[in-house]
Amino acid sequence: MTSDAATATSTTGIVPQSEDPGREPAARGLGASLLPADARAKTKGTFPYAADLWAEGLLWAALLRSPHPHARILSVDTSAAAAMPGVRAVITHEDVPGDSAYGRRVVDRPVFAADLVRHHGEAIAAVAADHPDTARLAAAAITVEYEVLEPVTDPEKAFEAEPLHPDGNLVRHIPLRYGDPDTVGEVIVEGLYRIGRQDPAPIGAEAGLAVPRPDGGVELYTASTDPHTDRDLAAACFGLEPDRVKVVVTGVPGATGDREDPGFQIPLGLLALRTGCPVKLAATREESFLGHTHRHPTLLRYRHHADAEGRLVKVEAQILLDAGAYADSSSESLAAAVAFACGPYVVPHAFIEGWAVRTNNPPSGHVRGEGAMQVCAAYEGQMDKLAAKLGIDPAELRFRNVLATGDILPTGQTVTCPAPVAELLRAVHDFPLPALPKDTPEDDWLLPGGPEGAGEPGAVRRGVGYALGMVHMLGAEGADEVSTATVRVHDGVATVICAAVETGQGFTTLARQIVQETLGVDEVHVAAVDSDQPPAGPATHGRHTWVSGGAVERAAKMVRTQLLQPLAHQFGMSTELLQIADGKITSYDGVLSTTVTEAMDGKELWATAQCRPHPTEPLDEAGQGDAFVGLAFCAVRAVVDVDIELGSVRVVEMAVAQDVGRVLNPAQLATRIEAGITQGIGAALTENLRTARGIVRHPDLTGYALPTALDAPDIRIVRLVEERDVVAPFGAKAASAVPVVTSPAAVAAAVRAATGRPVNRLPIRPQSAVASSRS
Repeated sequence: MTSDAATATSTTGIVPQSEDPGREPAARGLGASLLPADARAKTKGTFPYAADLWAEGLLWAALLRSPHPHARILSVDTSAAAAMPGVRAVITHEDVPGDSAYGRRVVDRPVFAADLVRHHGEAIAAVAADHPDTARLAAAAITVEYEVLEPVTDPEKAFEAEPLHPDGNLVRHIPLRYGDPDTVGEVIVEGLYRIGRQDPAPIGAEAGLAVPRPDGGVELYTASTDPHTDRDLAAACFGLEPDRVKVVVTGVPGATGDREDPGFQIPLGLLALRTGCPVKLAATREESFLGHTHRHPTLLRYRHHADAEGRLVKVEAQILLDAGAYADSSSESLAAAVAFACGPYVVPHAFIEGWAVRTNNPPSGHVRGEGAMQVCAAYEGQMDKLAAKLGIDPAELRFRNVLATGDILPTGQTVTCPAPVAELLRAVHDFPLPALPKDTPEDDWLLPGGPEGAGEPGAVRRGVGYALGMVHMLGAEGADEVSTATVRVHDGVATVICAAVETGQGFTTLARQIVQETLGVDEVHVAAVDSDQPPAGPATHGRHTWVSGGAVERAAKMVRTQLLQPLAHQFGMSTELLQIADGKITSYDGVLSTTVTEAMDGKELWATAQCRPHPTEPLDEAGQGDAFVGLAFCAVRAVVDVDIELGSVRVVEMAVAQDVGRVLNPAQLATRIEAGITQGIGAALTENLRTARGIVRHPDLTGYALPTALDAPDIRIVRLVEERDVVAPFGAKAASAVPVVTSPAAVAAAVRAATGRPVNRLPIRPQSAVASSRS
């Protein structure tokens, strides 16, 4: 069923409550705008983050990092550091008792560089001291003799360069073959596109505390988004069994990918085991930029074939992802890029070559919408080129090619989930355009460049651009997606135990809503997360809404059955004839009416359940296979003002229509969409972690320009299509990744419309936004 309730809302508006526009807002349960339990603590600044942790006898850690992107280590002298007063331990690769390397997907990244340094900022050694300044001074006192080597920073040259790693320079190659390679369209357009290195820029830099245990194990207190994987990686490096390492998840400031790099956690635990004391590490912002992974810089070459009416005939593409020094999630990112290289369009013939290669650039990894965002910018650039060549309105060209349920992806997978792409595009296309700015002094701040800017109103041109995007939900290519949850009810209070980490995506609020709706219990608590609980997997790709939320729902329903069975037996009816609403249990005929508290009668009920979606399969040697559990779609219309003389860009408005499956928490959903759009605007206009011959330039929030609230435009959520995905718990879809994927392409399209320039690079440079003609 499709909702008509999602009329335009601003950044301060509320999106629709449910499929029924006339229904009163729910006070609790699914469909209500339930306030997050930690909202007050976070807004008041009392929420406990990893950087706030403390322990008796605390030591402080610091890391020594390489100043070179590529070098051979000839010697490491730690004697001066070890001799400094207050220094308790200095460790290098020689002091790692277990595995010397780690990696969430591919184990190829050393804890400490041993023979070779492969990227700027790679860890060489770690120090523990009684004061943070002492630790940093001691790290700086370590003498390392390097033989500086020529870095490989151009991913195109990595194919012919000497191997940078024992595993070689090629991480993965995917050749996708779909249809007839000899097919040729009547109209052909080509393009070359470059996407920059976006940093996840977490709200707080990495921090953590390691506490040794009496049994020789260690506990790690960090803002982990995947505590069980982090525990297993750390235990392997410590030379310990996993049950002797415990990861306790502290308050997570926010995450748009892998929030915590194990490269911070593992040295911390090694120092705690070496000294027998608690050890704390609080990274500087510079260390954070150098240590964690970033969005893959990508080079894309495209050739689109179409008939005279603008219908796509064939797409050819070459996609090259710069993995940086280590593999991390590059294989998965490449699979998404190749699979979605044609976008949410019907393409009868597709031939895509995708590669991910190692270089001496900073490591790349999981950032929201990885792979899909880069190709969206490219295929939408191609659609604009095709529209211009055919003389067709860009929106109309897209209407003629949109994907729908039942169509087939170039991977050979049939789209079985709801795919209301045409409906989304129609919603943003028909939404009224914003008014033009007034050319008066009091409105000068509306000009690109802001107040007191150098621009002139006469040089400002307005542009409107469209983009359609898609992402996959959950893991792909055979990933075993499973989560476990326990629901316990006693004395009118429910407790949810699930190792799904709350990263800002709203899982803890959703878990409360599920239990409230299923059991009629108002007070619901979600237990803190640690690795002693059953695994729930990483907080990526909307997993926890689907898999962990599904596990909570199943456990709550099992408790519901336990609660209702005695009553049903007493009155000679089945539990299906009883319902729970507003804390009351009633029968279909009104004979039975009691409260949940009375039915509990002091008992404690609990149940544990798992949720595991249907399996997927890896892409084969031709890029074919049912690799994805589900898909989500989005349409964005961007309106921008461009100073065609200075090249400055102001995003005026972003109109969004999204395929959400079902609205579970209206306010929370609106926030997720708005945040995703804003992150996408950053990728489009400002965010690029620049390097010079592999050296990261300005690794701080002064040199790396994040969009702020002053940069955010009016965001209009013009339609939310609630066509439920029948295979997903609650029918809901992932919400935050697809606007990140789609919005950069929409901004680029709008700048193209305003300037007449091709705009084939993100972020958009001022010289790319200077109009080709100023007439």
